[in-house]
Amino acid sequence: MILHPGILALELGSALLILMLLYSAGLSIKILRHWDINSSSELQLNLERKTYLTSTIINYLLGYQIVSAILFIYTVDGLHTEFVGAMCATGTLNANPIGWYVLYLKILNIFIASIWIGINVLDQRSRYYPLTRLKSAGVLIMLPVFVLDGYLQTRYFLGLDPAVITSCCGALFSSQGSGLASTLSGMPIRLSQLFFLLATVFMFITGLLSLKGRRGLFKYLYGISGPVFFLVSISAIISFVSLYFYELPTHHCPFDILQADYHWIGYPLYITLFLSAVMAMLTGIYEALKSRIDEQSIVQGLQRKLIVTGLIAECIFIAICLWPILFSSFTLKGYYL
Repeated sequence: MILHPGILALELGSALLILMLLYSAGLSIKILRHWDINSSSELQLNLERKTYLTSTIINYLLGYQIVSAILFIYTVDGLHTEFVGAMCATGTLNANPIGWYVLYLKILNIFIASIWIGINVLDQRSRYYPLTRLKSAGVLIMLPVFVLDGYLQTRYFLGLDPAVITSCCGALFSSQGSGLASTLSGMPIRLSQLFFLLATVFMFITGLLSLKGRRGLFKYLYGISGPVFFLVSISAIISFVSLYFYELPTHHCPFDILQADYHWIGYPLYITLFLSAVMAMLTGIYEALKSRIDEQSIVQGLQRKLIVTGLIAECIFIAICLWPILFSSFTLKGYYL
C-alpha cells in the first residue's frame, strides 16, 4: 500500500520540505543574530543572496504542501475500497486513528503555509526586506510542525492494514454518538443556520468596508472573520448543508461530497472555503505589519487583491451551499429543532 502513487507523492513532498526547512533553520538563526540591512559587509551580502533563494524555494514547497492537503484527502478517499466497512475517507481514517491527527495537522498547515507565503510576498516586494527576521522566525516555528506532520503521515500509511474491519461515517457522524463529530451532527439546525448566516454576513460586510474604506479597524475585523467563518462553515456543512447534497436527513458525513456520486462538489466547496478564510486572515496580518513597510501603496494594493479574492471565494462557497437548498426537492421540514 505504501507504493500507492498518491502516498509516494505525499511522502516525497514532505521529505523535500523538511530537508529544505532544516537547511533554512541554520540560515534563519544567522539572520536573527546578524541581519543588518544597513550593513554592506560580506556576511550581510551573503545572507541577502541566500535568503532570497531559500525563501523562493520554500515558497514553492509550501505551495505544494497546501496542494498536498487536497492530495491527502483524495488519496485517503481512494483507499477506502481496500477496507471492509469503509465507504469514504472516514473509514480509511478510522482504519488507523493516527490519520485523524494527520488530517488536523494538514488543515493547520494550510493556514501556516499560507501566512508564511503571504508574508514572504510582502517582504520581497518591499525595498529593504523589512520582514526578513519575521520570516526567519517563522521557519523555526514551521520546522517542528512539518516534521511532526511528516512523521505522523508516515506512521499512518505504514500502519494501514487491509485486514482491519473499520467503521465509517454512519457511526462517527451520528447525533446519537459521542465526541465532536456527533455534537456537530446533532446540533439544532436552526441554531446552526443562524450562526452560519451571522458569520457569512459579518465576513462579507467587513470585507466590503475594508475594500471601500481606509480604516484599519475594518481590516482587522475582516481578518478575524476568516477563522471564525471557517469554523462556523465546517460546523454548518456537517450540521445541515451536507444533508441537502445527500438528500438524506440523517447523513452528516463531510467526506462523501468529495466522491463522484456527488460530482466531486466537495472539492470546490472546501477550496473556496479555505481561500476565503486565508485571504481574510492575510488582510488582517498585512494591516498589523503595515507600520514596518515604507511603501504603503504596496500593502494597500496587496490588501485590495486579497479582499477581492476573498469575497469572490466566499460568494462561490455560499452559492455552492445554497444551490441544493434552493433548487432540490429535498426539505428538512419536520427535522428543525
